[in-house]
Amino acid sequence: MPDDPQEATEAEVQKPGLFSRLRSEFSFIRGNFLILAMSWLIMDLASEMPFTYYGLYVKALGGSAAIIGLIGFVSTVAQALVQFPGGYLADKYGRKWLISTMTFGLAISHAFYAFAPSWQWIMVGGVIQSLCFVYRPALSAITMDSLPSERRGMGYSIINLITSVSTTPSPLIAAWLFNRFGLVPSVRIGYTFVLAAYLVAGVIRLRLRETVDSPRKFEPGELLRSYPTSIEESVRVWKLVPHSAFILFVSRCVMMFSVAIVNPLMVLYIVEDLGITEVSWSIILTFLFVSNIVLSIPGGKIIDRVGKKTPILAALVIWALIIPLFIYGDFYRLVLAMILLGLLQILMGASFSALMADLVPREHRGKVSGSSSFFNLIATSVGQLAGGFIYDNVSHQAPWWLQLAFIVPSFLLILFFVKETETNKEANSEPES
Repeated sequence: MPDDPQEATEAEVQKPGLFSRLRSEFSFIRGNFLILAMSWLIMDLASEMPFTYYGLYVKALGGSAAIIGLIGFVSTVAQALVQFPGGYLADKYGRKWLISTMTFGLAISHAFYAFAPSWQWIMVGGVIQSLCFVYRPALSAITMDSLPSERRGMGYSIINLITSVSTTPSPLIAAWLFNRFGLVPSVRIGYTFVLAAYLVAGVIRLRLRETVDSPRKFEPGELLRSYPTSIEESVRVWKLVPHSAFILFVSRCVMMFSVAIVNPLMVLYIVEDLGITEVSWSIILTFLFVSNIVLSIPGGKIIDRVGKKTPILAALVIWALIIPLFIYGDFYRLVLAMILLGLLQILMGASFSALMADLVPREHRGKVSGSSSFFNLIATSVGQLAGGFIYDNVSHQAPWWLQLAFIVPSFLLILFFVKETETNKEANSEPES
């Protein structure tokens, strides 16, 4: 304790208060990142409502598990085909125009979901929506540009927190609409709400600030003319980034395939095989988003302190533990599975994104994002098609066990071949606002 009272007073003044510490901790939430956060909040609140019963909706319109897989396959392939030019255009012509324009396109695509008389119209809407996802490499790149290296773990965790906060009430709203209007009308209402929300988000994203220095003016015909060049550069870019970034990309492709085998069919298995009611499923799903909310900030701080590789490995172990809970689930096992799934999503999603941002220089981020998205989506499309076929023709549990088998190679690839020490020249630079 200081002998001089004046020294004590100065020490107290210098000690930061809670508000000052919080302001310092989250000072990076500004500019582009704040605008994106606001748009995600609105978009995710809406989109989770109809997705809660998506599989049942497709089946009610004449589809089946195999049809659900087919819709996912066709729309995901369409999305994959625009990722190469998406990354190329994002680096050459800028991020802002691509993001804001295609957000409006996404809004319009949901009209096909809302008013579909049959499952074929959902496929049409899915293809249009997928083509609009040409903006995803630009969105990924502008997010990387807007986060400082030492806050990327926290930044991506906050993205997860934002989306979780917005989606938490969505399954409960979906359950209320289901009880009030029935399956098909309630999902149609949900998709109409999505359309409106995406229009609002598009207006908000008009305020984004460009992060590419001196972007060229885009010509509409350039999208087709640039396709061969964009493919060449998006494949060649893996020779220009650290080896760890390529291994990370390969392991992510394996994971995306394994997720896609099960994800579109989950609601069918839980409702029809495990006997969980539609309303109970909505309550169970809510625990996923609550888990994300509670664990996002602690998870982000852990990632920034211990590094990105260890949380990814931990997430893969958790993933293996979750699968039997789903296969042999009852209400309480599924609640536990959702809580663990929330932890997995935080550790996996934030760590992957933050580590890739650390490894890839700014000038290659659009092309890396586009190339990653293309191959991840191809893996996803094949997984969806395979999952639907296996579910209908082999066993309803087989897709889950197959998913478990793919966790092992991903774990080994990351454990032995990914190094966090490979840094890029932009690692310590200031992000764009």
